[in-house]
Amino acid sequence: MKQYTSQTARQTILKRTPPDEFPVSARVMDNIEKLFGERLTAEAAVTRILKDVRTRGDSALRDWTKRLDSIDLKPAPVSTALIQSALDSISPAQRDALEKAAARVEAFHKKQPLTSWFTNELGGTVGQIIRPIQRVGLYVPGGTAPLPSTVLMSAIPAQVAGVKEIVVVTPPSLQSPSSAIAPISPIILAACAVAGVDEVYAIGGAQAIAALAYGTETIRPVDKIFGPGNLFVTLAKRQVYGVVGIDGLAGPTETVVIADDSANPAWVAADLLAQAEHDLLASAILLTPSQTLIQKVQAEVAKQIEQRSRADIIVASLENRGGAVLTRDLAEAVHLANEYAPEHLALSVTEPWRWAEKVNNAGGVFMGEHSFEVLGDYLAGPSHVMPTGGSARFASPLNVWDFVKIVSLVALDDKTAQAVGPIAATLAQSEGLDAHANAALLRSKA
Repeated sequence: MKQYTSQTARQTILKRTPPDEFPVSARVMDNIEKLFGERLTAEAAVTRILKDVRTRGDSALRDWTKRLDSIDLKPAPVSTALIQSALDSISPAQRDALEKAAARVEAFHKKQPLTSWFTNELGGTVGQIIRPIQRVGLYVPGGTAPLPSTVLMSAIPAQVAGVKEIVVVTPPSLQSPSSAIAPISPIILAACAVAGVDEVYAIGGAQAIAALAYGTETIRPVDKIFGPGNLFVTLAKRQVYGVVGIDGLAGPTETVVIADDSANPAWVAADLLAQAEHDLLASAILLTPSQTLIQKVQAEVAKQIEQRSRADIIVASLENRGGAVLTRDLAEAVHLANEYAPEHLALSVTEPWRWAEKVNNAGGVFMGEHSFEVLGDYLAGPSHVMPTGGSARFASPLNVWDFVKIVSLVALDDKTAQAVGPIAATLAQSEGLDAHANAALLRSKA
């Protein structure tokens, strides 16, 4: 694990890359050329897939699944019986873990206030009506590891918010141990059962986003799409925004650990490795004013990597996107973290509450060494779907408010309408909208 100064870190591992400038590997470009017969950009390739699914529906879904995932699947929902069968097929320990995690996530989100309100203080009645979104789509990555936790962290807040129809799409898995269940990892289907999801499709990539946005003969369109995915999924979500809502544009996962001399170097190293094993582009960064701690963590990282099954991914991640930054003091470490706006910020320091007050930009703050980020991934309570790529400057973790909409209610009485009508007319006239002004004045003269 490399060491950086604050200045060099700002120019390298702490420097944000806009989504449009994120590098696309030569291998990906070669695959695009092979698929389309020309060297398209990733954006252009996604546009073609979206248009094809919008035009040809199920036939396009089947074609793209065959071409991209090497499996010939007719689009069809996984039956409720098969979803339940998947739950029965996993080990008792796995089932118990899913159910306990689900209970904690549900309990947390039920604490979030979610009520309509009305007031008569402005004449008559005005207020806000809270209504759940009717139908949502959740994208659950398959990739190099199935993520049942993402099912729980997305579907349960939706259930708490009152969403009536929850659709899960996830890439087909050729490694699924039981073809009798479905070409989807049984642990993902089991999580769907625990979370109360009964509409699941084995479809991934940009074609899945197209199906959710536009609908096909088999899949009805949704109102909003949630969930992280690869570059093509992210680009597809951006292109369909406006046709449907989206939760945001997810990038590679990231964790910043701020630590002082009190931190346990073995624990800090373990937390960094846990983040780095997600994928090659994951970021795991240590900010500390302690040179001694950096050296101890570096030694622990080298030692612990040897025991990890995804060591190759961890090494590449730390080499390209991670490292240790020696700061002047903890105040500078927090300042750097606020500039970077990480998805996860762990405060492995003596007085975490003191420093939490100074944190402005982070998806989640993990207080002290016993509130480590891995617990947030699975069952601490808040959803682990958090803003990445610096979007924690303006975005929030997934929560029940993402699954509802506000309907403004206006029910003014006659006295109030006549009193404020001339004011509205003045504003309308200043905008050159005389029909607006006339509509307001007519009520005032009544």
